[in-house]
Amino acid sequence: MQNDILAIDFGTSNSAVAILHQGRPRRIAIEADGETLPTAVFFPARGGMRIGTAAAEALTQGAEGRYMRALKSVLGTTLFHESRLISGKRRTLAEIVTAFLVTLRERAETVTGRGFHRVLSGRPVHFHSNDPTRDAQAEADLRGCYLAAGFDEVAFLAEPEAAALASHGLGRAGEIGLIVDIGGGTSDFSVFRSGNEGLEILANHGIRLGGTDFDQQISLNHAMPALGHGGKLRRVMGPGLLPVPNAIYVDLATWAKIPFLYVPETRRMAADMARMAVDRAAMTRLITVLDEELGHELAFAVERGKIAANGGEGAQIAMGFIEPRLAPAISPASLNEALSGYRTELHDAAAETLRMAGIAPAQVGSVILVGGSSLMGLVAAEALRLCPEAQLLRSEAFTAVVDGLALATAR
Repeated sequence: MQNDILAIDFGTSNSAVAILHQGRPRRIAIEADGETLPTAVFFPARGGMRIGTAAAEALTQGAEGRYMRALKSVLGTTLFHESRLISGKRRTLAEIVTAFLVTLRERAETVTGRGFHRVLSGRPVHFHSNDPTRDAQAEADLRGCYLAAGFDEVAFLAEPEAAALASHGLGRAGEIGLIVDIGGGTSDFSVFRSGNEGLEILANHGIRLGGTDFDQQISLNHAMPALGHGGKLRRVMGPGLLPVPNAIYVDLATWAKIPFLYVPETRRMAADMARMAVDRAAMTRLITVLDEELGHELAFAVERGKIAANGGEGAQIAMGFIEPRLAPAISPASLNEALSGYRTELHDAAAETLRMAGIAPAQVGSVILVGGSSLMGLVAAEALRLCPEAQLLRSEAFTAVVDGLALATAR
């Protein structure tokens, strides 16, 4: 029976849950008025873990505790099983992901009145590009979390294949389609043929590149210079200047690594750099971010600036929570320049998927964009550069994968 199978799209940025009901996907609102929720957790100084929108609200309202996001990106790494002190208790990221999945299962059971013993989970084609060992470890990590969350059976389906199941009806019958699924952590592609007998997947491919990488690069280009990135340090002895080290800024621009910067070693390093900095004011702002634990507020500010600039308007990255009136500019042109290095990667990955399927670009009738980061202008531009004769279509950006997973539970 399929009624004990829960479909879960556990995403880097957002997650969703669905079941198959009367032959159609039924998304389950696992938080009020929402078919998706941010893949985020907040551990308050006192009280239980909060997830989703409640976690983000706790952060923005200034509650004392630890906020974490983009946990999926750490699957398959040693960091996933390392114990860290988080809000007064030692925890691993594996335990945190398990607790998140437990909450999804319990809320789904409450809403539907069913017990779910099996799960069909989406997974990227590759959690890690060109690293089969780490890729296998990432799936094993996620499987272990599902089992620890109370599921007896765990199965996986490639996320672009799930999106194809949900979206192939958008194109014309019998044509070749290309799914371009750009999520928070990975970019995944499927080539499929749609016919009267159903859907035929011709090839799947993916790379470890997604919205969090876009955010990181935008942050490094636009926000981090105001904190000293790209600046110079005076030498302790002798003439000449040294470049400011990049490591702190790269981690501060990486969603999954922000919580681990708030340690004495990092604060001491920033203080040492400030003493030798040519631009002492900028380096003092970095110290403020670390001392007041403002990394996630900064990441949200960058994300809002990205969205505004992607809409075709000049905008600012509002950093007044660090220093009054601090607001670096961001424009469509500067956004395009910051992300220009990713265009070739996206184009080549999509082209490789067609090669694997034995399909020429001219044979593609429709390109279907899926995933929150597919809303970035460069994604559509590169898809049409590869397949200029194809019809460009947009599926449900945030729910196509979970809809397809629900449909796949009938297999």
